Amino acid sequence: MLTPEIKEALKGYTANMANTITIVIQTGEHEKREELVDFLADLASISDYIIVEERDAGLRSPLTFILEADGTANGIIFSGIPGGHEFNSLILAILHSSGTELKLDESVKNIVKNVSETLHFEVFISLSCHNCPDVVQALNQFATLNPNISSEMIDGGLYPALIEERNIQGVPSVYLNGEIFANGNMDTAKLIEKLIAREPTIADVTSTEPQLPVQDVLIIGGGPAGISAAIYSARKGLKVTVIADRIGGQVKDTMDIENLISVIKTTGPELSNALLAHMNEYEVTTKEHFRVDKIINDDETKTVHLSSGEIIETRSIIIATGAQWRELGVPGEKENIGNGVAYCPHCDGPFFKGKDIAVIGGGNSGIEAALDLSGIVKSVTVFEFLPDLKADKILIDQIEKRDNITVHTNVATQQIIAADGKVTAIEYQNRETEEVKQLPLAGIFVQIGLLPNNGFLKEVVDLSPYGEVLINERCETNVTGIYACGDVTTVPYKQIVIAMGEGSKAALSAYDYLLKSN
Repeated sequence: MLTPEIKEALKGYTANMANTITIVIQTGEHEKREELVDFLADLASISDYIIVEERDAGLRSPLTFILEADGTANGIIFSGIPGGHEFNSLILAILHSSGTELKLDESVKNIVKNVSETLHFEVFISLSCHNCPDVVQALNQFATLNPNISSEMIDGGLYPALIEERNIQGVPSVYLNGEIFANGNMDTAKLIEKLIAREPTIADVTSTEPQLPVQDVLIIGGGPAGISAAIYSARKGLKVTVIADRIGGQVKDTMDIENLISVIKTTGPELSNALLAHMNEYEVTTKEHFRVDKIINDDETKTVHLSSGEIIETRSIIIATGAQWRELGVPGEKENIGNGVAYCPHCDGPFFKGKDIAVIGGGNSGIEAALDLSGIVKSVTVFEFLPDLKADKILIDQIEKRDNITVHTNVATQQIIAADGKVTAIEYQNRETEEVKQLPLAGIFVQIGLLPNNGFLKEVVDLSPYGEVLINERCETNVTGIYACGDVTTVPYKQIVIAMGEGSKAALSAYDYLLKSN
């Protein structure tokens, strides 16, 4: 049941609904159906514009319901009870179906509207997954924009036979027209890219937005470094644009944050929302869900080409593209992502309840993952390449208190073994004795650090041997007018608070450059 506080907040959100939304629940019997009906009836009680009906609509199961806007189904389907992280997905779907404006760039809207083939997405989720709502909400918006697109959220915990049939061991897992489309953490930008790869002509659209004038500062990246750079630049009165595949960046995938000075405890999603809210206090143009394809450097201006086909001219650039999870690079890893190989313990841990799993990596991320997973799985084996664990002592002390955690140091992962589409074992080598062993298990969580997001930068600025952007103490690269900050750079210690400071410094350096260039 919804609390009085939640109901009061929802009344405010639904006050401006323009269309009646009917929630149609499939008839039938299921032990959880009464809970679903009560949940939706409670939700409908907050607004006269929300109606609940029960009828045979030919849907997946008695736990499936659809949304109809003024009597017409709009392609948004839920199979399960969308509580937990998915509650917001349901509320947003109702609001968008009723006419609330979608917060998508016009170029994204035009690309989605141009899809001509019939696309039915199935998104398998876990209610404990904090990444899944991003995918569900993106595809629901696609369905709202284009009648050729439909999207169904499926709670894997309520459909074990279907999960077993499709060998799903990680979420989000997205199927398109019955075939696997994408696995693991993804965002709107990645979904758009995959749609364009499938139907290239959908990118041949003209944005209804006017062409941007030449910008003073163009910031590439929407994490703590990029948002800090945007705020500092805007406060100087500069014309600022932020290009980001998603606001928050990798921070959005982090759950517990307890080392951001003056903030005792927060989460990645909360911090991402706070960053966006702070940036929105200033005049900053945001191009979210896009990537930069290339940069052309001229003497006075730089020309930036986006994945949408748009071109933006700017007097200076701040690179804040961050980093991504580092992969093992061993046989069997890529082939089994979503089928036993995972990178997010919060998202995929519940799929391994009562099973034996491994965590690769003995730093803070790896040990934190092992501790989190130890309360769910049967056993955790930690593999660390170096002779000693690299994690903080406070975490190592916690490891020693857990009976179901074993640690192997000075070992190298050789390969991941699978059978019948599922991980069955890991092969590893003792680096001292060179002895090779296999350990039977059901899942492997990779936590071995970060790789800089430098895909379009290799021909633009100088990089270190590790692929990081080389910068000086003023965040200057080797190219005049191009600056860099945060995890993508050579600055040591990849921390949120450091990225924020570096972003601010890069903005001040860019402002100083622009001031002297006038």
